[in-house]
Amino acid sequence: MFRLDELDRSIIDALQEDGRITNADLAELIGLSASACHRRVRRLETEGVIERYAAMVNRELVGRGVSVFVEISLESQREELLDQFEAAVQEVPQVQSCHLMAGMADYLVHVTCEDVANYETIHRESLAVLPGVTRLRSNFAIRTVTDTTTLELNY
Repeated sequence: MFRLDELDRSIIDALQEDGRITNADLAELIGLSASACHRRVRRLETEGVIERYAAMVNRELVGRGVSVFVEISLESQREELLDQFEAAVQEVPQVQSCHLMAGMADYLVHVTCEDVANYETIHRESLAVLPGVTRLRSNFAIRTVTDTTTLELNY
């Protein structure tokens, strides 16, 4: 585990809020010189604490406003099959995330799509044909209550 001090946490909090903040503004916000702030940000990036920067897209406005959470069961837990499934699921463009699970299903996959008819096509043509799939259980989100990319570090 990487040890974060209070300044590191402040930097991360600010960058999670606005990943496009200038180094000068970030330094002023947390009370460091620009060069010291830049060094800390680079260290957090180099150590992998900050993995990447991204733009958050409004799914509704781009025609992907429906979220479906799909529980997928495979025919076996053979490592070769898990590897094949994981490689193939990453090629499905509507998949937002895929998690190997403990419990009844082997994987939990988050799919975004335009509507129910669009999901039916994704289900038949992309998900059901993934390696080793024996069962799909689809759960449609009615409304998103919270959806954050912010990781709270003040514990």
